[in-house]
Amino acid sequence: MRKFCLDLRVKTVEKMNDRHVLIKLTHNQLLPEMQAGQFVEVRVDHSPDTFLRRPISINWVDREHNELWLLVAIVGQGTRQMAQLKAGELLNCVLPLGKGFTLPSSDNERFLLVGGGVGVAPLLFLGRQMHERGAMPTFLLGARSAKDLLLMEEFERTGRVFVTTEDGTAGHQGFVTHHPVLENETFDRICTCGPTPMMRAVARYAQQKQTLCEVSLENMMACGIGACLCCVEKTTDGNLCVCKDGPVFNAQKLVGW
Repeated sequence: MRKFCLDLRVKTVEKMNDRHVLIKLTHNQLLPEMQAGQFVEVRVDHSPDTFLRRPISINWVDREHNELWLLVAIVGQGTRQMAQLKAGELLNCVLPLGKGFTLPSSDNERFLLVGGGVGVAPLLFLGRQMHERGAMPTFLLGARSAKDLLLMEEFERTGRVFVTTEDGTAGHQGFVTHHPVLENETFDRICTCGPTPMMRAVARYAQQKQTLCEVSLENMMACGIGACLCCVEKTTDGNLCVCKDGPVFNAQKLVGW
């Protein structure tokens, strides 16, 4: 898939909560084709200590309004600077990068999409691509508390939604792997993105159920094209770059998972 380096214009920056913002970007030409699970490398301007681009998952591509959505967790100086962007400013992005999730081959396939924290970002795009194909995805979304649940209305418009929170303020109390839907229903494929411990637990569950599982890794990615080798992951096919050969992998091919 062809890659582009584009100056995208900020349409809005919406504050989701104290630690997350949703940035909506547009361009004077049609945005390139992108796949759920791919990401962009963002250049952070006006931040002297931010030397490297920041990898951000593609949250959604709104073709009707020619918008690219980026759901950003504010964790350091670079993302704090991104959160301060204003409408009309430009954000330089290299996109689309990496390989995405596998889409259903028929509308009869039962997909479970499991996300935690900001890891829910690529699952909205994936769920909507499935919905457009006539499939009904099931989302299992986890967060620390109700205030940390992100874009719930968007998910509820896209498929069935189940929720867990660690403090019990919304949905089922506990981790995503504690939710009863995992025991009460069966699925043909599981796709997950979020904290590594959560994804490992989901992958172990999938292995027990003999269900194919795809995970989206979040290794540090400096270049996004496989040149710097800082995101290498051990797999049954050898050491692979997460940015180029992933970030989505079959969990069974990850060594130690």
